[in-house]
Amino acid sequence: MSHILRHCRTVAVVGLSPKAHRESYRVSQYLQAQGWRIVPVNPVAAASGESILGEKVYASLTEAARHEALDLVDVFRNSEDVPPVVDEALALGLQALWLQLGIVHDAALARARGAGMVAVQDHCLKVEHARQRLA
Repeated sequence: MSHILRHCRTVAVVGLSPKAHRESYRVSQYLQAQGWRIVPVNPVAAASGESILGEKVYASLTEAARHEALDLVDVFRNSEDVPPVVDEALALGLQALWLQLGIVHDAALARARGAGMVAVQDHCLKVEHARQRLA
């Protein structure tokens, strides 16, 4: 976890909602305010040509990786939706994966770690970043 917090600054947020009341939006907004580059991944918002937090939205992680050098994949999807995201991240050779608070998929996490990814599950990136700053 500390490696991600110290070294990652460009994050693909899979499942980033354009709705300001959603957790994905608030966490991304916080990270952006801390100087992180947010790369939204949301196929519905991408299809409508919407931007989120002033950033171009991509339909998939693969599309985002074609245009951005990604340090981290932050996942705001249901736990059962995690394995395809991990498969895509592994295929792209990405180095770090973060499953937000309440998102748990032990098998996918083990696969990611087994392939050399730094991976975290069931933690909030915003909370952990703020905790590190206060420490």
